[in-house]
This record gives sequence, structure tokens and C-alpha cells, in this order.
Amino acid sequence: MQTISQETVISLIDKLTSPARDIRYLLERGYPKTSAIRFVSDHYRLDKNKRHILSRVIVPPKTAVVRKRKRLNYKEISGKKILVDGYNVLIAIESMLIGHTLWICDDGFVRDTRGVFRSHSNTDITIEAVKHICFILSKCNVSFVKILLDSQMSKSGELAEIIRREIAQLSLQGEVLTSAHSDFDLKHDDPEYVVATADGVIIDVVEKVIDLPAAIIEEKGWRAERII
Repeated sequence: MQTISQETVISLIDKLTSPARDIRYLLERGYPKTSAIRFVSDHYRLDKNKRHILSRVIVPPKTAVVRKRKRLNYKEISGKKILVDGYNVLIAIESMLIGHTLWICDDGFVRDTRGVFRSHSNTDITIEAVKHICFILSKCNVSFVKILLDSQMSKSGELAEIIRREIAQLSLQGEVLTSAHSDFDLKHDDPEYVVATADGVIIDVVEKVIDLPAAIIEEKGWRAERII
């Protein structure tokens, strides 16, 4: 796995610590998140990248509390059915593998800040990320896994086949589907599923959630950063 300079990461965290504290102060007093981030970022003259990191990392405190209650540890999903938000999980793990910083956010979920979605393409790193996803699910001994991919993404069908082969190789029980409305499907599928995602909009609707990138980080002894 490639890495970036830890000194660079430490410097970035140092520059974001005070703005993050100020934003959290405003959120605790009921200010809207978007306005609070814009006001504080303007005050500290933060660039677009730093503002994006803060928007991903900082979560209003009441929302964070509710999300943390829904979050299962990966050691708690044995025997359970898992519904995976395919690209959300995959892109975070890809980011990890190519050395981009992943962040432990205020709601406890690990997120990347690469901003990749519509521009995603399948590469050797994608295949490696798929192997990590399937391996952790196999190790957790889940009873069934359903992986949903946004059909509007380029070569989503090709990716579905890659994942199917890996699932079969590990003898996992499951299926891989493409959908033109994957977010809706994730929100409204059988509540028996534990949903694997870090998408806050989905987390806020479903009953139970698993953070697969966090599970892989813990399993591999890798690292995610936190802004205190």
C-alpha cells in the first residue's frame, strides 16, 4: 500500500483543528452545518480542499449520536445478512490502497475525501479492493451478502462480474446487482439487512449499519486520521 508523508497529514490536521472546534461549537448551538462551515472557513481563509474535508468529517452532534447507535462492530455481524452500498465502500477502500487519507468522522464512520464517483474506472486497485471487501465478509461469516452497484456508473456491469467471481471463489452466499436507483433500494430493502455504507443520508434511514472500511483498517492494522 502506498502512503503519503505522515508529516503532511499532521500539518493538515494541525491547520484544521481550530476551525473544526469552532464549527462544532456553532453546531452545538443550533447553527446550520453548511453556514457554520462556510463562516468559519472564510474566517480562517481555508482553501476548497480543507473545506471539503471539514464537510465530510464534521457531523452535527445530535445526528452523530443517533448514527453511532446504529453502527455495529464487524465482529457483531456473524450470521447476519449484509447489504453493501457498492461504490461507497469500494471507493473508500481504493482511496486507502493508493495512499489517500481516510478520516474517522464525528459520527464514528470512516470516509474518504477524494471526491471520486462518476469519474470512477475499474483498475487493478479496484480488483484489490474487491478482494478486501469479500475477504472481510467471509471472515465475519455473514449468512448472505447483497452488493448493489449504481448502473449509471461506467462499466458497473463489468465490476459486478468481478465481484461475483470473488464471491464464488470464497464460497460466499450472495448476489451482485446493478440498479438505476441504488440509494432508494438501500434505504427500502428488507430491514433484516445490516447496511454497509458511510453515506449519511442512507445511515439516517436504515436500522443497522456496518462500516466495512473501518473493519478492514482494524483487521489490517492500517490507519485513519481524526480531527479532535
